Amino acid sequence: MKTNLRFCVLIMSVVIASTFASVACAERGTAPQTIAGLGTATFPTSAKSDAAQSAFMRGLLLLHLFEYPTAAKAFEQAQKLQPDFAMAYWGEAMTYNHGIWNQLDAGAGRAALARLAATPAARAAKAPTAREKAYLAAVEILYSGKGTKKQRDARYCDAMQNLAAAYPGDNDAQLFYSLALMARNEGVRNEADYLQAAAIAEKSFRVNPDNPGAAHYWIHGMDDPAHASGALEAARALSKIAPDAGHAQHMTSHIFIALGMWDELVAANINANRVVDAQARAAGKPVVACGHYSEWLEYGYFQQGRYRDAQRTLDACARTLGPAIEWGKQHAQTLHAEHVSPEQVAKHLRSSLATMRGTALIESRDWNGVAAKLEVDVSDLGAQAAWNDFAIGFAAIERGDIAQAQHVAEDLRTWREKTTVSESDPQLPGYLAVMDDDLRGITLIRQRHVDDGLAAIRAAAQRYDSMAFDFGPPVPFKPPHELLGEQLLRAGKPAQAIIAFEAALKTAPNRSLSLLGLARAQAAAHDAAAAATYRKLLANWHAADADVPDMAQVKAGAEAATK
Repeated sequence: MKTNLRFCVLIMSVVIASTFASVACAERGTAPQTIAGLGTATFPTSAKSDAAQSAFMRGLLLLHLFEYPTAAKAFEQAQKLQPDFAMAYWGEAMTYNHGIWNQLDAGAGRAALARLAATPAARAAKAPTAREKAYLAAVEILYSGKGTKKQRDARYCDAMQNLAAAYPGDNDAQLFYSLALMARNEGVRNEADYLQAAAIAEKSFRVNPDNPGAAHYWIHGMDDPAHASGALEAARALSKIAPDAGHAQHMTSHIFIALGMWDELVAANINANRVVDAQARAAGKPVVACGHYSEWLEYGYFQQGRYRDAQRTLDACARTLGPAIEWGKQHAQTLHAEHVSPEQVAKHLRSSLATMRGTALIESRDWNGVAAKLEVDVSDLGAQAAWNDFAIGFAAIERGDIAQAQHVAEDLRTWREKTTVSESDPQLPGYLAVMDDDLRGITLIRQRHVDDGLAAIRAAAQRYDSMAFDFGPPVPFKPPHELLGEQLLRAGKPAQAIIAFEAALKTAPNRSLSLLGLARAQAAAHDAAAAATYRKLLANWHAADADVPDMAQVKAGAEAATK
């Protein structure tokens, strides 16, 4: 009897252990997993080893952080460790869809899925759980080729909504649904979708405040001036959640810029550049001082009145651009492995230099300085070259060279006339029209057709107001309401100028040139509020260059109320 009992216990132990092993295999990763420097998430998968699960989790967190090339490498590592790991192929395919940026590399995504199996049905068969099949089915929509990209994005969003509803305890399903809501409008902000996405992300943040996707998508959902204060908690958190992700450091500044918090914006982008520069050196790549983070850093320096630091940022981009482009030509295979070409890299860097040069011209108001003389190759930028035309034309008008201004204005107008639809940037035609009307307006004013010029700039401002808000520095370089205010003030209409500057500050809070214009208009209108506005600008400039333009006037205006 004792022998039989012992045998039964042994058999039962084997059965239980086998059952637990089966469950563990099907649901590896049921406990929270932290990847140092990137955050924490809980995402059960069918990984057959801890190593494959860890590689997958690294990819997942990097995916939430929009660190797409390194995320793809992590998912590829998971595939090598387990060639039939369905979710590793899902993850890689996800890295080629950048919905908020309205970018989709359909070829790369299809290729990643095809390495799992040849057809959607065959791929689904390799996913052992209903949840994994649902994730695969959703990503299949993006790469199906059925319908337009916008239609696929909408169907994908519906699929993620269903998946999130079916698995309410899956925090990442909720987050990917949040992201899909913001991505279904081709990069154009739809306030209702964005606020819903932010609410979902905030709820996920309360469940797991260390998941970077929660803070990241909460920020994206509210990174406009009207709502940014509601995501300040997320902005304070994200850089600490993922200190090893450059995008996490930068992303916090989406809230800071929307609230006009210039010290925080500058610090965030210094940190972002520090992280990516260190990663470039570690990978044997050149450090290049152009790009998104440098563009925002330069803009922040100008708001602080640190014009010399802004100029050094521009100089660094111009100095490092050439060697970086040459390195790309010599290392085409390395770039191709990251699904970019040397030509794409060169175009991106030249576009960044053009952006930084345009920002420097408009913000410094040094129409004959270093930025004005900097040569920028825009030959392969397409309609993006219009921004260069605007900056050159604006500077020419301000220094009295109407002939040059009219010449580049013709090029800008040509871009406006032939760019009626843009699938990659639906708001592009609107921005071209804004810049064209602004340039035409100030030209008319300099030619003493003041009423016609003001009418053209008002049209630009009205168009700008009708467009969806775009996060970041003002897209047309010179906010049209700010330009209108300056021209009204010059025309001796300070009361109207005040209204224009106040409108400018609604879309670009605490912007230094708008504050300067508002203070001047208030002073001209004998409005006692001028002193407070000057003091606000002086607070922006607490670390400004001693010789920043107009500093003496600003200090005098700020002190007026204390006498």
